Amino acid sequence: MQLEFFEVPSPCIGICQSDDKGQCSGCFRTRDERLNWLSFDANERQKVIKRCQQRKKRKTQPVKIKVAEVIVENKQASLLEPQKKPLVDNSNDFDFDDFEL
Repeated sequence: MQLEFFEVPSPCIGICQSDDKGQCSGCFRTRDERLNWLSFDANERQKVIKRCQQRKKRKTQPVKIKVAEVIVENKQASLLEPQKKPLVDNSNDFDFDDFEL
């Protein structure tokens, strides 16, 4: 345990608004952490500050969106749509002039 010479200051920055999770928009403390701040000892206060830093980091990081894989099923061709011409690979064409009948 480290000796504490100074009191751990409150992380409050004066923006006291709660979000839908009950966390402060300014310091990122929960309701319980704000309510019990004065009763916490220095070790507990440091833990609260570390949790607040983690919450801030999570909230300010850009959101990564996972793109769902699209599975294309083989569907029967519609009679109302024009038919697509199949691609023909002509690279293996034979010259039948060389064969004798």
